[in-house]
Amino acid sequence: MNKTDQYYHLLKEKYGSKDAVITEIINLEAIMNLPKGTEHFLSDVHGEYEAFQHVLRNGSGNVRRKIQDCFGDRLSHAAVEELISIVYYPEEVLAEKEAIFTDKDKDALRDWHIQLIGRMIDLISFTSTKYTRSKVRKALDPRFAYITEELLYRDHYGLDDKEDYYQSIINTVIQLGKVDELIASFAYTVQRLVVDHLHLVGDIYDRGPAPEKIMDTLMHHHSVDIQWGNHDVTWIGAVAGSPLCMLNVIRICARYGHLDILEDYYGINLRPLFTFSEQTYEDNPAFYPKKDPGQPELSPAEKLQVTQIHQAVSIMQFKLESQLIKRNPDFKMENRLLLDKIRFGEGKETIELNGKNYNLTHTCFQTIDRDHPDRLTDDETEVITRLLRSFQTSPELKKHIDFLMEKGSLYLVYNGNLLLHGCMPLNPDGSFKTLTINGIPRSGKQLLDFFEKNLRESYRHPENHVDLSTDMIWYLWTGECSSLFGKEEMTTFERYFIEDKATHHEAKNAYYRLRDDAAVCDRILTEFGLSTKDGHIVNGHTPVKEKNGEDPIKAGGKLIVIDGGFSKAYQPTTGIAGYTLLYNSYGMELASHQPFCGRKKAIENGTDIISTKRVVEIADHRKKVRETNIGRKLAENKQELLELLKNYDRY
Repeated sequence: MNKTDQYYHLLKEKYGSKDAVITEIINLEAIMNLPKGTEHFLSDVHGEYEAFQHVLRNGSGNVRRKIQDCFGDRLSHAAVEELISIVYYPEEVLAEKEAIFTDKDKDALRDWHIQLIGRMIDLISFTSTKYTRSKVRKALDPRFAYITEELLYRDHYGLDDKEDYYQSIINTVIQLGKVDELIASFAYTVQRLVVDHLHLVGDIYDRGPAPEKIMDTLMHHHSVDIQWGNHDVTWIGAVAGSPLCMLNVIRICARYGHLDILEDYYGINLRPLFTFSEQTYEDNPAFYPKKDPGQPELSPAEKLQVTQIHQAVSIMQFKLESQLIKRNPDFKMENRLLLDKIRFGEGKETIELNGKNYNLTHTCFQTIDRDHPDRLTDDETEVITRLLRSFQTSPELKKHIDFLMEKGSLYLVYNGNLLLHGCMPLNPDGSFKTLTINGIPRSGKQLLDFFEKNLRESYRHPENHVDLSTDMIWYLWTGECSSLFGKEEMTTFERYFIEDKATHHEAKNAYYRLRDDAAVCDRILTEFGLSTKDGHIVNGHTPVKEKNGEDPIKAGGKLIVIDGGFSKAYQPTTGIAGYTLLYNSYGMELASHQPFCGRKKAIENGTDIISTKRVVEIADHRKKVRETNIGRKLAENKQELLELLKNYDRY
């Protein structure tokens, strides 16, 4: 029996009868004719867990719109707002509302619960209209699935044969004290039904205080994919065995005052680093941690400790980066061998860049050997070895990065769109920029596939700390042809040690100038096999400066930028707090958000992230499941079943 016959034989065994095969064919064809589900695009959440959670809960305004559509002509404005807040934060809002009722109002509380259950069931019914019963069942809390289904599909023909049955279900739930849990399960079902699939277009990690909570949330999400951002790949690199990526992770955590992420959640042992930095470095204002609005102040002792650590990992990072550049001439990063360019003097260091001399300020070059600037000291080598072991043996970190690898990719072609965190590296004339490694030139899609192949190869072999695949992860962070970095060079050294801000400038890749050109976008879409008529490029990575008049919708709607600044560090520059994108069967909508006031205020005052929506594109017909990635798989399955049915007796 050949492999094809064997496959169909197994397929026949799976279904068991001709009738079962026929039923499945009918089922698949019916599903393909349903409207496509709503996709939700987020990007650059940067550890801002509370704002991220709120946008998930409100579906970028989609939950509010569904509730208003369902009840707008039946309920008062106050009642609609109450229902919205309950769907967003059921446990907290229910506790707050129930506290209003006194012991004398037990009957009123019971009536309120019964009324609320009825409204929630109506809302689930309204939000589930384009899904099969099977899919709705999967969206239900397993603890209350039977109860929910009974209430959801109750008799609507005006007959009262089972009315006592339905009332008995509700009364028993209330008597057993489970009503809050039931209503909360309804709320999370609504959230899940309103958004069918989540795309996170890069940069979960760095800057914000709680990326680990975002990762935990994503791991429990019903349907998600991730496109790695430049900040994410350094965390991947750290677990893959790159000491350079690991030092960068620690450096950014120190810079933003979030070393507790590493210590308290991931269990990384920073004690060897504490001891070494305390013995080696002093106070240095250039390395003070940044403080976001609302972030608690560090004590003077804590601030000094973080500052010393910040200096230690930065110098070790510069040394290892120099070593990496020298062993990878194909990277063409020789201009970043800055340690070799330092001129040491008595109490004064200078450097020559592009023919101009600069004084170096706030230096911390205690461990630099003037004859061999990139050579690690024995103490530094020991610290790095112990830190890397701690990173690679952290169960929680490994769990999160494994998930990033499972659900993630460098780019994604999905339902006719290209999801790409950073850019497609371009030359000034719009042609694809080429990177040549070991004599083989690569550009366009082939280059991005090469990057991802090397990243996955490195992750599979974390014991190889110095090899091309592991070095390529660092190139993704800072290389000129990296699709994640998107600049000519990274000026971290200059920002620390040179006061002249002209040296801090990082020239962007030509992509960012050309991406408003429809012809350039068409060339990129074609490179990835997408339609130039209705395909889109969805980008993150670069904050849109809306307050300066920048438009996130570019090239006549062919490219959409959705990083508006979740990170508090960006909000003064952008003027907003992030863009998100919704893509349903009717078309695409872009939502811009104002800064999140905090979970507590959102619950107490019923405040929401104020969203302004713009239509990006209205579909010329209502898109169906058959036009999606999932639909194409279903169509393939249907064809296989038709083939099985045609030759059923043969197999």
